[in-house]
Amino acid sequence: MHKTSAWPLALVYAALIVFASLFPFEGWRAQGISPDVFLWARIPPPYWTGFDVTINVLGYAPLGFLLALALLRTGWPRSAVLVAALAGALLSLCMEYLQIYLPQRVPSNLDLVLNAAGALCGALLAALLERLGAIDRWSQVRNRWFVPDARGALVLLALWPWALLFPVAEPFGLGQGLERLEAALLELLDGTPFLPWLPVREAALSTLSPAGELLSVALGLWGPCLLAYSVIRHAGRRVVFALAVVVVGIAATALSAALSYGPAHAWEWLSMPVRAGLWVTLVLAALGLALPRRACAVLLLLVLAVHLSLLNDAPTNAYLAQTLQAWEQGRFIRFFGIGQWLGWLWPYATLVYVLLRASRREHVPKMVP
Repeated sequence: MHKTSAWPLALVYAALIVFASLFPFEGWRAQGISPDVFLWARIPPPYWTGFDVTINVLGYAPLGFLLALALLRTGWPRSAVLVAALAGALLSLCMEYLQIYLPQRVPSNLDLVLNAAGALCGALLAALLERLGAIDRWSQVRNRWFVPDARGALVLLALWPWALLFPVAEPFGLGQGLERLEAALLELLDGTPFLPWLPVREAALSTLSPAGELLSVALGLWGPCLLAYSVIRHAGRRVVFALAVVVVGIAATALSAALSYGPAHAWEWLSMPVRAGLWVTLVLAALGLALPRRACAVLLLLVLAVHLSLLNDAPTNAYLAQTLQAWEQGRFIRFFGIGQWLGWLWPYATLVYVLLRASRREHVPKMVP
């Protein structure tokens, strides 16, 4: 039986599907409609687009792939595809049932069929790759590159590019949620005796200076590099992974800008401080190549703390607020819950993981005479 990263990835992805399907989690009420009314509606529904078809299939394909892969790697080779496909279809059915109680969401039997088809396609792809030996080759590569207990770090590294797709005020500035959290708490506690309990800021939030923006970019990119360094065996492979982190981070940020503002504006975020921050990241990544894995984990704790403090002392801007409104109300509503929660929680989940990892005593094999 193999320890595989597919199980935690599948669980995280399923949770994100729930967030995306039920966002904005408000306005719950019985509308006097039978919850299964959508099952008997005609297919296709009156209003549908190619975008809807594509996103419903692609949205559930990774879930089917990860579930089938997890089952294949843990001793369920014969039933992996069937169980993964059925699990994906059942999750989709539950989401469509619940959407009948959300006025802003519309359940659809076409969505259910497409989600189930996506989960089946993902499961079949996992089975095909297993049959061709690609999964075993990945296991061999993983054993050569990473330490045995690298599963948590690999899950976080796999989620990082997806977290970058959500619009942020500063490039690579994940975790900037304190301002919105304060606003939500003020709204929640308004008119209650608990409102005076909230701490009051002594000074207003101030926009990051060019030097602060440079530092924010450098720390935001250096963090994933240090996370990888804490589980990679050799310095030479750290070089390859650090370059991959920078390239993937730039590509994901450009894609986010293109989705938010249009393809013509995909690279407008590359201001002078951002470009300087990218070069500083490469220098910092090079300086950390020779550090021991535990030292990388401890340094990552400091980097995360400074980066989060820097970001949450700066306000969001009006352009970001307009962009978030478009994501909330436009055709990206299905991604809003996924991206928002990934962007907010990724650095804090990494902080908890690294704290636990740094506090554990590494096993040092005994020398045999």
